[in-house]
Amino acid sequence: MAEVIAHSLFTDFDINLFKSGKHYRLYEKFGSHITTVDGVEGVYFAVWAPSAKMVSVIGDFNFWTEGQHKLNVRWDSSGIWEGFIPGAGKGTHYKYKILSSNNDIKTEKADPYARRAEHNPSTASIVWDDNYKWKDTKWMKKRKKHNALNAPFSVYEVHLGSWKKQVEENRFMSYVELADELVSYVKEMNFTHVELMPIMEFPYDPSWGYQVTGYFAPTSRFGYPEEFKLLVDKLHQNDIGIILDWVPSHFPEDAHGLGFFDGSALYEHPDRRKGYHQDWKSLIFNYGRNEVKSFLISNAIFWLDQYHADGFRVDAVASMLFLDYSREDGEWEPNMYGGRENLEAMSFLREMNEAVYSAFPDVQTIAEESTAFPMVSKPTFLGGLGFGMKWMMGWMHDTLEYFGKESIYRKYHQNDLTFSMTYTFTENFMLPLSHDEVVYGKKSILGRMPGDEWQRFANLRLLYSYMFTHPGTNVLFQGSEFGQSSEWNFEQSLDWFLLEYAPHKGVQELYKDLNTFYKSQPALYQKQFSAEGFEWIDYNDHENSILTFIRKGDKPKDDLIVVCNMTPSPQEKYRIGLPKKGKLKEVFNSDLKKYFGTGDYKNKLLTSKAVAHHFRDNSVEICLPPLGMVAFRYGK
Repeated sequence: MAEVIAHSLFTDFDINLFKSGKHYRLYEKFGSHITTVDGVEGVYFAVWAPSAKMVSVIGDFNFWTEGQHKLNVRWDSSGIWEGFIPGAGKGTHYKYKILSSNNDIKTEKADPYARRAEHNPSTASIVWDDNYKWKDTKWMKKRKKHNALNAPFSVYEVHLGSWKKQVEENRFMSYVELADELVSYVKEMNFTHVELMPIMEFPYDPSWGYQVTGYFAPTSRFGYPEEFKLLVDKLHQNDIGIILDWVPSHFPEDAHGLGFFDGSALYEHPDRRKGYHQDWKSLIFNYGRNEVKSFLISNAIFWLDQYHADGFRVDAVASMLFLDYSREDGEWEPNMYGGRENLEAMSFLREMNEAVYSAFPDVQTIAEESTAFPMVSKPTFLGGLGFGMKWMMGWMHDTLEYFGKESIYRKYHQNDLTFSMTYTFTENFMLPLSHDEVVYGKKSILGRMPGDEWQRFANLRLLYSYMFTHPGTNVLFQGSEFGQSSEWNFEQSLDWFLLEYAPHKGVQELYKDLNTFYKSQPALYQKQFSAEGFEWIDYNDHENSILTFIRKGDKPKDDLIVVCNMTPSPQEKYRIGLPKKGKLKEVFNSDLKKYFGTGDYKNKLLTSKAVAHHFRDNSVEICLPPLGMVAFRYGK
């Protein structure tokens, strides 16, 4: 094969943007690109390795021989090595062989910008392009409406490797198979969005995808890049959005990955107090290095641009924000002001969100952030981090703690539920019952519920009904929607056989109907992040463990009155105060027989009476099922 020919895709403007950390589409320049130079077809390669003495491309085209195809270093001190190799093409397997100027260290690295990677345990990059023809034009034109903060947002969190296995062949389902089965299931269940645990290439299955080595390559475990595009496309064609888990917080030390890339701490922070995660045995990006910021922001833009993603759930934001995260005294260094905040990471997150929303104003970024760090989901021009939403970890912990208690003790812990309303509207909160809550001995969500079998399932139905009527959006991990009995095991399929049993089928039917109810009731989403959308009727009935509140939409006629009974004792004449006189119609009841409830405690059309109650002039007596939620609207 011919020697390397000098060629470049970079302009001086590109280089200036890269050095200043403002180039947000580096994937158009770096990596491997099939192209033609002087009438000859081949591949242009470009890699950033400023501490290298020599960089050569090794691959199946030169029998992995070092030095045969040496790249040229640019003259502008950018640290970019590049060149055109005639005869290379789509499907070429390759790596970069890097000789460091630092003690002549040699490394073999996968391409940080590769569009495709070998199936693990192999680790080479693969030259790739595709001419996928998207068919989601209708969705892309209207997705601003679907992804808006005043739209219903019910997310199904999925781990592609374990959602469902191809049983006969004992293998993962492919992107193509998932485009059929997963899409049809999510549509049937009426979810608005799917969130995929990381699909960027990763070497180690037990990391669940959170130790990324190929930031620009969908994992080859399930098929080709264009087949992943097909999965996204099919979701969009069925009016389902897709949120990708994105991991800018850390990366693994695998020899072929980003760590010690050119013989120096290139992508990671050189100070181990800022550059190494002791918990995860992984490296932390150097957020103060402009070229690294450009790499990460370009990666975010890439998935929105090339794969039509509708946003990101950004993993482990708390670990990025605090210098002392999971560190003892003496293991971290304060910032320039003496504080514990990581100012460089804060700056990066603001810049990332600004870049994303500037280029794609119709998507959402969602922070998995577990502390009381302020203004995570507030605009950057107000001093916030600029995320669209934030996971409400406090609500999750308190709610699961409450529902894990036997009902007889709940009257002493009502504050566990009501406390969330003291801070609900400080952020745009998403209520998460995620994969983290069903692993490492925590039990499944159903497994946390107390009581006999009927009570356990009634508690689960009540938990979900309460979640949907609490202000905010929501996310649920796969299997929880039908009451998976055992903890999640990433190595095996969900226990779909459970749907042969009435209690599990009932929970699934309830969740399907809750999704429909959520989407059909403007009061549940139009003001889901505003204090104007919520009003207590009564939170003081500790003795009966009952909560009563109003959810409000843009129009008063859409208001919902919600009553939750947290005990197995039904209340057949329970009086609640009303905001006005009129007739009440039951619009949801979690105790229906089709949900495996009793079906005995329904409300016919009710008429208010001028009887003062709950500090209101009008009231009504309702029938309240055991361990149940009932919702009403005014009407005929």
